[in-house]
Amino acid sequence: MSLEFLGKDPDSDDGQSPTVWVDREADVYVIRGWQIADAETRAVVGDDPPGELTMRFPRRMMRFFEEVNGDGQGTHVP
Repeated sequence: MSLEFLGKDPDSDDGQSPTVWVDREADVYVIRGWQIADAETRAVVGDDPPGELTMRFPRRMMRFFEEVNGDGQGTHVP
């Protein structure tokens, strides 16, 4: 696996999440977001299946996905 950093949320409070990487060999994105713990949201999305998790990922971060960005380069934000 060879992960390539694509971007970090410049509006993040802690500077760590959300973040997005791409693994071109596997043709998948790897994303880090905020854990969902509030009961109201959990009631709607239900329990996570084994080996999976549901997270919050802000819409503004979609610009880091190449299919949305359109330039194939991502928008790197340290």
